[in-house]
Amino acid sequence: MTTDTGRERQRDAAGQLRHLLTLEGLTREEIVRLLDQAQGYVRRPGELPARDASLAGRTVANLFFEPSTRTRVSFELAAGRLGADVVNLEMLSSSRIKGESVLDTIYTLQAMAVDVFVLRDAEPGLPAYIARHVAPHVSVLNAGEAHLSHPTQGLLDALTIRQRLGDTAQLTVAVVGDVRHSRVARSAWQALATLGVGEFRIVGPPELMPDDGEFRGARRCPILAQGLEGADVVMALRIQRERMAEARIPDAHTYCREFGITTESLKLARPGALVMHPGPMNRGVEISGEAADGPQSAIQQQVANGVAVRMAVLATIVRHSQAQTPPATTGRTVG
Repeated sequence: MTTDTGRERQRDAAGQLRHLLTLEGLTREEIVRLLDQAQGYVRRPGELPARDASLAGRTVANLFFEPSTRTRVSFELAAGRLGADVVNLEMLSSSRIKGESVLDTIYTLQAMAVDVFVLRDAEPGLPAYIARHVAPHVSVLNAGEAHLSHPTQGLLDALTIRQRLGDTAQLTVAVVGDVRHSRVARSAWQALATLGVGEFRIVGPPELMPDDGEFRGARRCPILAQGLEGADVVMALRIQRERMAEARIPDAHTYCREFGITTESLKLARPGALVMHPGPMNRGVEISGEAADGPQSAIQQQVANGVAVRMAVLATIVRHSQAQTPPATTGRTVG
């Protein structure tokens, strides 16, 4: 399968978003509308969650072929709070493990009147591939694609920054860690570059930097002090142990000393700099417990915003698809 980001595939004939496969190609106005709608779903801690009937009568299937807690649960809550029926399918409980193709799984669920597929998978290009084959009234949402894209994460990160710091145009944002393998970093960059950002820095060991053709316009910083100096936002990325070996870093302690976000290293950033992490966290490795739980942290706010953003995306996609007429037959639709 060739890698297809889905940039050109995610719009319908009228130019409206039918799928959300990537943030690449979205206009600033489209991203702002999604963030504004998400903000309308945000509630203060302790308040009852926002609900409406935007998805009443619709069915959303969460297909997670990689482990997930935050993204899967937040999509489930988002769909339910909009009135949808929700089906959760994980790899170990699906027929894919028995050899059934992904498309056969999609066709089976589509025949049961699923309207929206929320997909996470390690295979690059799979969301766009599925979007190419679903029926005209069905939508596909990318909930994490290999190392390439995680569009709703990029939106929730942008929303969190906007809530805490306002307009992003004058901000310096530093993303620290394994940028090469991070779909989170790529989608954050796409969102903030489209909205406008003062400076976007990618910080980490040279071996874990992306290829030269990626992140055009971002500043590359192989030294933590260089990357954090004067930063308004500091986002730590999860580091896997096998990536430390790739970067010739002997152990977690060494990684923390060289690239960990701690109360000490945060002194290099602007006073009160926002601390973020997409989760799950390796405390004491890429971020200290004090930094993760301290007054500068927006990590729990990111989690809360995930539900609001996914509600906004689901409501927008379904609203755009309402004009589509379901097929009259039960046969497969291929593209």
